[in-house]
Amino acid sequence: MKALVSWSSGKDSAHALAKVRAAGALQVVGLLTTVTRDYGRVSMHGVREEVLELQADAAGLPLHRVAIPAGCVNADYERAMGEAVRHACVAGVTHIVFGDIFLADIRAYRERMLAGTGIEPVFPLWGSETAALAREMLDSGLAATVACVDPRRVPESFAGRAFDGSLLADLPAGVDACGENGEFHTCVTAGPMFSAPVPLAVGEIARRDGFVFADLIPRKAAFLAGR
Repeated sequence: MKALVSWSSGKDSAHALAKVRAAGALQVVGLLTTVTRDYGRVSMHGVREEVLELQADAAGLPLHRVAIPAGCVNADYERAMGEAVRHACVAGVTHIVFGDIFLADIRAYRERMLAGTGIEPVFPLWGSETAALAREMLDSGLAATVACVDPRRVPESFAGRAFDGSLLADLPAGVDACGENGEFHTCVTAGPMFSAPVPLAVGEIARRDGFVFADLIPRKAAFLAGR
């Protein structure tokens, strides 16, 4: 059975990929990512497409972009995603893997979107206790950098920090250890889902649309820019 992974560039989708591969029941054949075309970046996470492509190479998987406009409304998203799902069906894909953990409304929405398409959703992280799950990710060798924070919930200084034990210890009370409520988003740079690390440098910290983003740059590009 062929599967795509709904790939955000972050830790949850990456860990879901690793778990599905380890289970062996599904053959993962690609990564499916929503990209905001106006910015050339992963939607919500703000990760550059260049980094996204390096992640796909490290995972050994083709990348399938779903382009949406800035200020995307549900109708835009559903139209673009519906087209991607139709192409996936034609290619023989039977499942899409999601990294969702406990938000029941998000899961219900994904199930509703895929109902009747011939593609089933899979949630390998579902129901995990998030503090334990975060530790499981780190113990597996996963490395990630915080790419985006909601400054109403997490200090702006967390943008660009490594997702590690120190960060988990510093999270304010009430903030989910995996950022499942949207408190922060990450960009994965290493782990069992990759054949080699994706080394990144932290560039400019920017504030946009109420969020704080760390611009993550491949180290070679960052070095050349600094020459």
